[in-house]
Amino acid sequence: MSAAPLRIVLADDERPARLALAGMVTRCPDVAIVGEAANGAEAIALIERERPDLALLDLQMPEVDGLGVVRLLQPACLPLIAFVTAFDEFAVQAFELNAVDYLLKPVEPGRLAATIERARARVAGPAMTLPEAERVRAAAEAIETRQTTRLTRIPVRRRDDILLLPIGQIASFVAEGELVHVTTLKGERFVVTHALKDIEARLDPARWVRLERGAIVALDAIAKVSPLPGGLYLVALTNGQEVRASRLHSRVLRDQYLRL
Repeated sequence: MSAAPLRIVLADDERPARLALAGMVTRCPDVAIVGEAANGAEAIALIERERPDLALLDLQMPEVDGLGVVRLLQPACLPLIAFVTAFDEFAVQAFELNAVDYLLKPVEPGRLAATIERARARVAGPAMTLPEAERVRAAAEAIETRQTTRLTRIPVRRRDDILLLPIGQIASFVAEGELVHVTTLKGERFVVTHALKDIEARLDPARWVRLERGAIVALDAIAKVSPLPGGLYLVALTNGQEVRASRLHSRVLRDQYLRL
């Protein structure tokens, strides 16, 4: 008689990334996706309801991230965990948590298959005891309280070369589809595949401001702010870029930065 399929939950707030991951998972043998979550709160409810064998958690989700999910789950409901992340230094945190694995975005099918087989081997071994689950949750809480390592450089491509671009030379990050355009203070443009939310999580909030869903700019790069009808603002940067702030972010801009 064949073994029961490995029951898996996926959590990622970016729908294209979640769909791509689900497609790769379903191509692996003897697995069953028992649910998908678009944020951390949904992931907690889904895991506690379905009791999966393995949860593939995006580390950088808004409000409740992957570590928060682990910390907030009831110990008796804690499955095996594999983190999905855009930054490979989070591997250290994954191993501190005794996670099955971490997967670097964009996820490679072969790497995912190896993660699933590693989880399958663990499921076949001794079950996690309640004290072990409590230790994992405590580790998640300890890691979560540490200050996130700030980005100091970001790798970008210039033809066949990879440049390590200092953050201090960047004026803006603007998302277009699944790509993020990086524009420097000198007006140079590069493209990276990191999600904007992952980049924002690593930026110093005292030096960067979000102007709309798809744009983050350096405060020091703002040259002029012009009012538009309806309480909106058009932000001109020192490199000649112009970014229109959304209604919500215009209010934040006005309240936090435009008052004497």
